[in-house]
Parts: sequence; C-alpha cells; structure tokens
Amino acid sequence: MNTKPFAQKLEEEKVKLESEMAGIGRRNLSVPGDWEPLPSETGSEPDLADQADVVMSRDNTTAIFADLEARYDNVLAALSRIEKGTYGVCQVCGGTIEEARLSADPAAATCVKHLG
Repeated sequence: MNTKPFAQKLEEEKVKLESEMAGIGRRNLSVPGDWEPLPSETGSEPDLADQADVVMSRDNTTAIFADLEARYDNVLAALSRIEKGTYGVCQVCGGTIEEARLSADPAAATCVKHLG
C-alpha cells in the first residue's frame, strides 16, 4: 500500500489540531509531547452567576480540548504506524484495514468489522 497520501493527510491534520489546541491549551513542559488546557481564573468575578459562567465555560473548553487531544494522539499513533510499516493493519484481528476506511479516516486503527 502506498502510504504517502495518508501520511500527507495525517501531517496536515496534525498541524491543524496543534493550531486548534494552541488556542485553548499549551504544551505541557513537564511531559514531553503532551498538551494541557489553559488554566482559567475563577473567583475574581463579583457575581455568583458570573462565577458559574466561568466554571461552565472552563468545563466546555476542557471537554473540547480533550476531544482534540484524543484525535491528536490518534493521528500521532497512525504516523508512528506508517514509520514502523504497520499502517493499514487492524489492531484487533491483524487483517487489512479497508482503503475506503483509511480514506475516510487516515488515523483508523481497525478494520470496519472491528470499528468500535
């Protein structure tokens, strides 16, 4: 299988995800390769409703960040599989991942049968 087009798509998605995560997070300097959401300040709002808004906003941002980071980790894992020569191999059964599946999601780690 020619992995070059998939590697290019994955690299493009990696850059996009890093940009999106940088808007609401930062690289975790204590854990190489890891990201963390930006801390938010609470308690300085004079009104309880304003404090609640800040907490809800922080929760939403944390959830969005977690989704972005999970996708980022999947992209990095797929790029690693390309380097190791195991890209396109289902991690459940060892069979071939369908090319249509990889076209739809280049970070896919399983065949359609084991889509989780």
